[in-house]
Amino acid sequence: MYRTRERQMTIYDYLPPYRGDLADRNRWVLLAQAIDWDAFEREYSGNFGRAGKVALPARVAYGCLIVRAALGVSDRETVALIRESPYLQYFLGFPAFTDTVPFSPRSMERFRARIPAEKVREAVRLLRRLEESGPDGA
Repeated sequence: MYRTRERQMTIYDYLPPYRGDLADRNRWVLLAQAIDWDAFEREYSGNFGRAGKVALPARVAYGCLIVRAALGVSDRETVALIRESPYLQYFLGFPAFTDTVPFSPRSMERFRARIPAEKVREAVRLLRRLEESGPDGA
C-alpha cells in the first residue's frame, strides 16, 4: 500500500546527516588525514606567484584537482560539488561550511598548470586504497 505525503517537504523539514559533526570515517576525512598538507604547502607554495593577487592556499588548489580526478567530473561540476559538500570543504581545509567558495571553474586551469598531474594521480590512488579498506579500516 502506498501512502501519499500530506505536504511537500521543505528545506526546513530536512535534518542534515552531519548535524554539525563530520563522520570521521568518511573517505574525504580519511584522505585529508593521510595527506601531509604541510609538506605539500612547503613544496608547492613557490608555484603560486609572489606579486599581485594573494593566491589561494596550496591545499585548496591541490584538493580541487584531487576531487575532480577522483570523481571524474568537469571543472564546473567540481566547484558545484565542493559548494554543496561539507566533507569536500573540510578536505580543502575550509574552517567551516559555506555555500560560497573562493574560486571559480576557471581557477582550475591555473591549479593544473601549477600542480603536476602525477601528484594528483598519487592522491587519487591513495583515496582508492582507503575506499577499498572500508569504513572500519579492515
